[in-house]
Amino acid sequence: MQIIQNIREKGAAIVIVVIALSLIGFILMDAKPGSSGGIFGGNPGSDIGKINGEEIELAAYNAKVKQVEDQYGGQISGTQIYDVRQSVWDQMVTEKVLVEEFEKLGLTFSPKEMSTLMFSDDAPQTLKQAFTDKATGRYDLAKVQEWWQQAKKSKGEQREAIEAQIVEPMKLQALYSKYNSMIAASAYYPSWMQQKEATENKSFSSISFVSVPYNAISDSSVKVSDEEINDYIAKHKALYKQDGGRSISYVAFSANPSASDTAKSLEAVSALRQSFSTDTNAKAFVSRNMSAIEFFDGYTLQSKMAMPNKDSIVALQTGGVFGPYLDGNNFVVAKMIGSKQMPDSVKSRHILIATKDQQTGQPTLPDSIAKARIDSIAAAIQGGADFNAMVLMYSDDQGSKTTKGEYDFSPSQTNLAKEFAEVIFNGKPGDKKVVRTDFGWHYIEVLSQKNFEPAYQVAYVAKPILATDETVNSASAKATKLAGEARDAKTFESYVVKNGIQKVDVPDLVKENDHKLGGLQDARQLVKWAFDAKVGEVSEPFSIDDQFVVGIVNRIQPEGLPDAKTARPMVELTVRNLKKAEQIAKKLTATPTLEAAAAAYNVPVQTAGADSSITLSAQIINGIGNEPKVIGAAFHKPFETKASEPIAGTNGVYVIKINSIGAKADSPEMAMLANQRSRMMAQQLSGWLESLRKIAEVKDERSKFF
Repeated sequence: MQIIQNIREKGAAIVIVVIALSLIGFILMDAKPGSSGGIFGGNPGSDIGKINGEEIELAAYNAKVKQVEDQYGGQISGTQIYDVRQSVWDQMVTEKVLVEEFEKLGLTFSPKEMSTLMFSDDAPQTLKQAFTDKATGRYDLAKVQEWWQQAKKSKGEQREAIEAQIVEPMKLQALYSKYNSMIAASAYYPSWMQQKEATENKSFSSISFVSVPYNAISDSSVKVSDEEINDYIAKHKALYKQDGGRSISYVAFSANPSASDTAKSLEAVSALRQSFSTDTNAKAFVSRNMSAIEFFDGYTLQSKMAMPNKDSIVALQTGGVFGPYLDGNNFVVAKMIGSKQMPDSVKSRHILIATKDQQTGQPTLPDSIAKARIDSIAAAIQGGADFNAMVLMYSDDQGSKTTKGEYDFSPSQTNLAKEFAEVIFNGKPGDKKVVRTDFGWHYIEVLSQKNFEPAYQVAYVAKPILATDETVNSASAKATKLAGEARDAKTFESYVVKNGIQKVDVPDLVKENDHKLGGLQDARQLVKWAFDAKVGEVSEPFSIDDQFVVGIVNRIQPEGLPDAKTARPMVELTVRNLKKAEQIAKKLTATPTLEAAAAAYNVPVQTAGADSSITLSAQIINGIGNEPKVIGAAFHKPFETKASEPIAGTNGVYVIKINSIGAKADSPEMAMLANQRSRMMAQQLSGWLESLRKIAEVKDERSKFF
């Protein structure tokens, strides 16, 4: 937290901001069990959904989204905001589900528990980050206690912020840990089960078998009706239940720069090369020509330079130019301004007398008074006063009070105040100076400089490769023509075929809150249109990702089981094989012998398991493959005296007879299997949170607002 670049609010407010930003990463945040005025309460009429019957307010949801946006400094791209909104919604669902579970079990978190946790080395990581002494690396309990005494006296918005952003997340995290510990402790592997499984794992079977593959009957002879498809998925609802959605196709017309546009951009940059070379004010030239790369009034270490053609650029003489060259989507001309040796690391310390509030920009102290105060501090230190004592008493850089005013800097920190950087990078260890920056007046001492290497100041004139109006208008016209002439599925398909246009069929069902569509990263507006459209309806052109896109709704899938057409690709093979299995089993009869089964389909009688590889824990049978039903039958004692009934497996129908069942001697591998079983049970229990989310009644209506 370098206050040189960004001075925060003073006093306890600093701690609140730091912790609030860190707490975004918590699984649980900003919710109050049993509170009617929190994120699960509020007035009706502006709700974006329900979680287990309780309404979620739009305002509360937006507030939480903004908190996460602020974590990015407000710099959220068009696609990132969709991910943020989804993560916030998922978090709210999780919080609500967990709070209900805590209340059912009567789990509590007492004030004494909170104090014990807050004032111990077991404190949440966020508190440790805020109150760890950088000099000692230890959690400063005295400072935490001092802050907490002040925080408890706060009122109004500040008190609400402390409760919402510090106390409640700590409480919920503690309750979450308790609940998780209870779940983990419930994983029990009884001794009788261990003994039973140990015996089974030692057992191995040797079998003779007949395998009749499903391809013994041609696919064309076994028809699968829609009724049979529907009957199958109705019997397996848990596997095939779907959320509601839309099946969408679209055509995209690119508005990206053409070869002609690229040539024009290159020509524009080339025309500036000569004048850039002779101009004596590179900063003004870069600004005047509206370069896509801003002028950096500083030096960059050679090891930190990452532009294309780096070696050619650093080899330039002062005033020399290189380019044009391609850097990403820009054509660039580079000009060498100067070079020198610089350290890659500087340790310095400072005292700041601020002249304005960096949050509001409002003046806090007249410049003359600040200058007089810093001069007095400088004189006192030069007269023998302790630097750290001066920091604690006078510095307005609250972030450096726990570090004796010390910071480590690198030249790559481009947001350092120029005047400050000039002292620490161009001075020498031991230098002490008073300088003014936009923050106020500083007394700076350079403590050390390490690892000197060449550094360069380079100015760049960069012009992006942009599509011309002609290119954009051409793409728009093509999309408008398609949307105007093709107004239903039949004419849409005909137009696409006739004009040789590529149509994209989005393979997955599109959900109501989706924003991605096939290769389109920000197609939210098209998705919203699709959920208001009818089957076969064609959209007007949408401008998406430098393309003009026309979409069509192919199918509307209600929530629940898919129709036969949708389900057929998923289950047709399975249903067909089940019908084949019935035909094969009928021909084999209910109680066949191995020889009769082999003769019925002219296949051999084979053996497996002579190598002791058929065990109850085996995944495959050598020569057969992954057939769990056959493995189970290989240990069914009655099949030692007679052949099994036909077994419908994954790849065919089997008839088996057990030749022998033996037992392996105890070995270290057996103990490993028991340990693996215990770990598997624990891993299975680790999915409890997702299970709670799945059984929750969640009604998501965010699409009405976004």
